[in-house]
Amino acid sequence: MRKSTFTLALALVLNFGFANAAAIDIDPKDPAKFSIESLAATNLNSFCKAIVSGNYDMVEQLIELGEDINQKSLGRTPAMYAARYNKAEILSLLIEKGADISLKSDKENKTAAELAELSNAKDSMKVLKELEK
Repeated sequence: MRKSTFTLALALVLNFGFANAAAIDIDPKDPAKFSIESLAATNLNSFCKAIVSGNYDMVEQLIELGEDINQKSLGRTPAMYAARYNKAEILSLLIEKGADISLKSDKENKTAAELAELSNAKDSMKVLKELEK
């Protein structure tokens, strides 16, 4: 009962207002074409939507429920979304739980670190540079 209530709440929170989902061209170099709102209106999975929105507690709960932290959505891993949107705390959690940051995106062929750099996501770049030490 508790798990189904959480799942229903998650579905409502993440899908509220996004009934007319449409595909977009994801280009981190063109911020005018790309926003969190437009990303949320795509077929991005719920786990990555929680990451983009910065909902640390939900991301943590989904990991505990068995969410695959390396499963790509729209060609990017959850760590790539955390890095791209400068969600350093979530990125640290994903890395702690075993996220593979060496994977490359399908379309741009970029790693999480490269996407963070393209987006000037300074907090995420700092987290990723700490791993190099």
